[in-house]
Amino acid sequence: MKVHQIQVGNMQNFSYIVEDEDTGDAIIIDPSWELVELEMIIKRNNLKVKYIVNTHHHFDHTLGNEAMAKSTKSPIIQHEFSELPHDISVKDGDFIEFGNSKLKVLHTPGHSKDSICLIGDGKIFSGDTLFVGNCGRIDLPGGSVQDLYHSLFDVLYSLDDNLVLYSGHNYGPSEVSTIGQEKITNHVMQKRTEQQFIDMMG
Repeated sequence: MKVHQIQVGNMQNFSYIVEDEDTGDAIIIDPSWELVELEMIIKRNNLKVKYIVNTHHHFDHTLGNEAMAKSTKSPIIQHEFSELPHDISVKDGDFIEFGNSKLKVLHTPGHSKDSICLIGDGKIFSGDTLFVGNCGRIDLPGGSVQDLYHSLFDVLYSLDDNLVLYSGHNYGPSEVSTIGQEKITNHVMQKRTEQQFIDMMG
């Protein structure tokens, strides 16, 4: 599974093209803004885009959905709690398969009700649930500090330390990290009670 990480827009978003190297099938994660760059990668690598997948419904992660769906003729996948137009709904534990690759859906609400992470082949695409060095904000509609606490500590904290972390924004000291590294260095991943976490997040 090959990852093409593309920084787009003025909010330092990451869009991803994830390629199954055996077959050339691929998915696009969170297409926004510089769609020409995505198109170029698809063309240059002769990829067949099977799905467009959104980690959550916020505009900066979904802005390119319509254009990319039209140009690739691919259906859009979102969590079942998303209120945006999409073709396929997924829930916690589902798999998104393309070629010989597959990514498991983890429902990780907190930043938004429909936030998901995608995990497979030693990689995790965390959207705005977890950044390198921080986490997504919880003060937007549908955000919940309690939900985020449980997503971070009941779901992500128990994952393999070696998982390579690909997040939704380039907000940290590096573009990629690992779950293990974030447990050591990321202040939001330090073990604390739910109330302590709520107090910290203000």
